[in-house]
Amino acid sequence: MPTPLWTPSEKLIAESNITKFKYFLEKQWSTCLYDSHEVIQFSIDEPEKFWVSLKEFVGFKAETWGEQVLVDKNLILDAKWFPNARLNYTENLLMYRGNLDAIVFRGEDKFEKRVSRDDLYASVSLLVQALKAEGVGLGDRVCGYVANIPEAVVAMLATASLGATWSSCSPDFGVDGVLDRFGQIKPKVMIAVDGYLYNGESIDIRAKVAKISKNLPSITRVVIVPYISNQPNISAIPHGVTINDFTASFTPSLIDFTQVSFNHPLYILYSSGTTGKPKCIVHKTGGILLKHATEHVLSSNIKTNDRVFWFTTCGWMMWNWLVSSLAFGATILLYDGSPFYPNKNQLFDYAESEMMTLFGTSAKYIDACKNANLTPIQTHDLSALRSFGSTGSTLAPEGFDYVYDNVKRNLHLMSISGGTDIAGCFCGGDPTQPVWRGEIQGRTPGMATDVFDVNGLPLRSGKGELVCTKAFPTIPTFLNDSRNEKLKNAYFAQYPNVWAHGDFVEWTENGGLIIHGRSDATLNPGGVRIGTAEIYRQVEKLEEVMESIAIGQDWDKDMRIILFVILREGLKLNNALIKKIKNQVKDNCTPRHVPKCVIQVTDIPRTKSGKITELAVRNVVNGHGIENAEALANPESLRQFKDRKELKI
Repeated sequence: MPTPLWTPSEKLIAESNITKFKYFLEKQWSTCLYDSHEVIQFSIDEPEKFWVSLKEFVGFKAETWGEQVLVDKNLILDAKWFPNARLNYTENLLMYRGNLDAIVFRGEDKFEKRVSRDDLYASVSLLVQALKAEGVGLGDRVCGYVANIPEAVVAMLATASLGATWSSCSPDFGVDGVLDRFGQIKPKVMIAVDGYLYNGESIDIRAKVAKISKNLPSITRVVIVPYISNQPNISAIPHGVTINDFTASFTPSLIDFTQVSFNHPLYILYSSGTTGKPKCIVHKTGGILLKHATEHVLSSNIKTNDRVFWFTTCGWMMWNWLVSSLAFGATILLYDGSPFYPNKNQLFDYAESEMMTLFGTSAKYIDACKNANLTPIQTHDLSALRSFGSTGSTLAPEGFDYVYDNVKRNLHLMSISGGTDIAGCFCGGDPTQPVWRGEIQGRTPGMATDVFDVNGLPLRSGKGELVCTKAFPTIPTFLNDSRNEKLKNAYFAQYPNVWAHGDFVEWTENGGLIIHGRSDATLNPGGVRIGTAEIYRQVEKLEEVMESIAIGQDWDKDMRIILFVILREGLKLNNALIKKIKNQVKDNCTPRHVPKCVIQVTDIPRTKSGKITELAVRNVVNGHGIENAEALANPESLRQFKDRKELKI
């Protein structure tokens, strides 16, 4: 019989936040809950009681929460949470004061910085005053073209403290990619770095900043954060001023936090934009605080003075997620640059030296560590590390094996899945339950996550659509979508009054979930639905294969599966290896999973957040082209997939 890869100790269960919250619920509502599964079921069955108790358990501040909790709860899209609440996001993130670290930053091997809780408050105070003097206030927008540095956190917190709305892109975005995003939101002020680090190089972006500023007529001020240079020349940047000059005439003082409604826009995130202009996804103040509380406090077991890291850029929602850790008294650990420079153990060095308690990253990074044969379990002291998080794409069973065999054995591995569209997770970790190989542990508290078949009926076994059947606080709005038509088409067109997320999933015998890939990239040869992740898991077990991407090619009034592979350096695809790859898939999946063609490439297109983009490849192969290649981190890679002779046979 299979056994769990990890089982929490009785002590860990007893001391976990979710167990303490269980007792809190029992006392408040005179109920009896056996374990975390029953807590999560309570959160779904009794949403008003759950969310009220959560904000009290965490201790969120508000001018008022109001008496009403949820209006129109049976209409997911129209449900209104805490309609009379008045609160401020930044006030809740700056509750913890003193000399302890609020932020630790490392930029490859070039920069290190520590910001205490008091210093963070003071820095936010200065920028609040400067932005206010610039005319930024309730309802305005501030954008950040920023690296993952402390000043980016300060800028977001200062913006939110004023009731303005924040939005950010990472500095590796090209000019068109930034304009496609910021051009839609019409920001008043832009915060930008002079450059960023990658693989030992300092990459100057001042020319890009100047061009962006010239093409955003709404901007009245561009605030430059010197990063790669102490005194950058910014004379060519319209409305440019360094952050030190911008705040020079002010002194730190108490911040007058602007109280806003629960649904006041906090920040704007963006869809990947690989099929057109990115959608502007507006997230709300109260919803973000509550949703992130479930994921940080209950699912991730983050506690006061924990040291939380997620390898991310400011262009991925995991940066926003990470910053929210400040609300729970944690230190956030930031990193800018290549995770493998100046050595392949760079992030594990960081984890050891800073006594990291939660190490968050992507499945891609875990796979890269596996391919590089890194063994931090032997080379590093990771005694402080309690949790290891993975998201961005599906973590294969072999990824689970790698973490437990080569990182740490006594470790809560959280494979989580959600999206930019909800700024959080549908399913993820549970520190009080076992971890099973290849499985996400279960629903995230507060989320009525389920699996539906094509007829909209729940599937207890077998593969179907990931859905959410009840209202939750981070249902977003799209900018310039006053009647929610775009939102309805994106998530509610498939099943009435049910959020359909676009993931192809199944429940496991252990109550967990397995993600088989995006349903809109699901392969469908002969009418049989196949998740791309199923193929990747098998192909990437082969030592010859570094990475792969599978798509469906329109062929003879049907679809056939095409597999592109990146091989280890020096290898060339030949008939013997093609046969080996096909047999690997056939023997471990089904004959229907076997690709018709296997083709070697040297690169695979990715979004800026590092996710491979099957849709872009599928469109190129099927002759549809790409409307917005600027959304890709490496658009030049698409040339390898166009007009291949192998695809015409």
